[in-house]
Amino acid sequence: MSTDAALRPDTAPDPTPAPREPRLPWIAGRAPARPAPGAAFHSVSAATAALLGLVALGALIHEPVLIPPLAASAALVHCAPALPLAQPRSVIVGHLLGAAAGYAVAAVAAHGSAWAAALAAGITLALTTLARTPHSPACATAVVIVLQAPAPGRFVPLLFGATVLLVLTAFAASRIRRAAPRYPAYWW
Repeated sequence: MSTDAALRPDTAPDPTPAPREPRLPWIAGRAPARPAPGAAFHSVSAATAALLGLVALGALIHEPVLIPPLAASAALVHCAPALPLAQPRSVIVGHLLGAAAGYAVAAVAAHGSAWAAALAAGITLALTTLARTPHSPACATAVVIVLQAPAPGRFVPLLFGATVLLVLTAFAASRIRRAAPRYPAYWW
């Protein structure tokens, strides 16, 4: 008798195909699932409304209030509200630490120096890490200050007010839609 499994009728090959592996498995990655259309619309429209509010406030007081780091902060608080980077403590204190680092570096370095701007961003990252207020857009705030040298008497109060406004709009937006994740996860 042959011991060849192919000749035995009780071990016939399974006709169902094996599940296909992705052609490029490294591209598939571990990204989170795509949000539901309603949730995505809510997050994006709330962030856009907050940014438009900053522009309206700037137009009202004749000062530029919307700066790129605040747009990044709005994206974080509205689209990833559970992250530590998006919590009020990190948003508000992080930007204020970034402003402090930016003004400190600008005081001792050449105005508009890209080297000084990079140093200010690194110092901001260190300060926010030590203060347990991680907020990556705060590093960009330091860069803006070194490269553009805004007057601190005007810039810092506007920055503080804008960050508080972003936090409050995220809080309100999370209460409007019943299925939205509650923001903040913690205040302080």
